Amino acid sequence: MPQFKTLQATELTNNTFEMIGNQWMLVTAKNGDKVNAMTASWGGLGIMWGKNVAFLVIRPQRYTKEFIDASNTLSLSFLGSQYKKTLSYFGTVSGREEDKIAKSGLTVLEKDAVPYFEEAETVLICKKLFAQDWNKDAFLEKELLEKWYPDEDYHTLYVVEIEKVLQK
Repeated sequence: MPQFKTLQATELTNNTFEMIGNQWMLVTAKNGDKVNAMTASWGGLGIMWGKNVAFLVIRPQRYTKEFIDASNTLSLSFLGSQYKKTLSYFGTVSGREEDKIAKSGLTVLEKDAVPYFEEAETVLICKKLFAQDWNKDAFLEKELLEKWYPDEDYHTLYVVEIEKVLQK
């Protein structure tokens, strides 16, 4: 079993467009003793308020959002291409309906009480800094509303500080 080494966010050399847009990520949070995760392919990494941050968006109906809102921390786990089918599963099945983690065969580990997956190649351990619900009035390009929000289920934007990077 490969061990993770801890890096600073500034040491991350992965292509973030590839990581988030193509490789996808599992957003994972804990609420009490329960852990839930969902696949996400929208977001980014950057600098905000002088901190190394990740940006992610979660729709209101997602069960994982309840976990994110209940916690001050979360993780973003990036798994290899051999897990694409598993990531698709995490993106289409709700944790309300079944224990996705148990069915997936993935292994939950914790770093500083933040859950993440042993099978990941890279993990970002994050602390929430900001959350804001989007609304239709904020959209300047109205075609986005028609394409992405026909049900008006606007995302919540989260800005999270990257506290640690774990990498194999």
